[in-house]
Amino acid sequence: MSSAVSLIRSPDLAAAPYAYAATAPAGSRLIFLAGACPLEDDGTTTAPGDYAAQASRCLETLEIALRASGATLADVISTRVLVASSSQAELVTAWDVIHEAFAEHDVPSTLMGVTVLGYDNQLVEVEAIAAVAEESR
Repeated sequence: MSSAVSLIRSPDLAAAPYAYAATAPAGSRLIFLAGACPLEDDGTTTAPGDYAAQASRCLETLEIALRASGATLADVISTRVLVASSSQAELVTAWDVIHEAFAEHDVPSTLMGVTVLGYDNQLVEVEAIAAVAEESR
């Protein structure tokens, strides 16, 4: 089944590795997901110090939450990627993992460097909103 999400691009804006906007049709069910954290099943933080590994684990967590909500990555309408760093290179390391996972479904996204995240040794968190056609539930 195709996604209810439509990605919007504009030739009047700078080229970016994501769409600038997204819409979902009237009647879509919106899913607001908690920030996906890089936590192992035992509650410990995945790979302390490794931005890429933590971003990957955040995606795994996000996909599980989406599946439980009747959605997939293709249904995501926007993301916010939080990275505990002031280094642009470390932000990009996390971003590259996220961007690769979304592939052609390059939703509008915000990448932010933050001072600290909620769990010990946590470096990355991914927030998302998804939209699915109401009948797909």
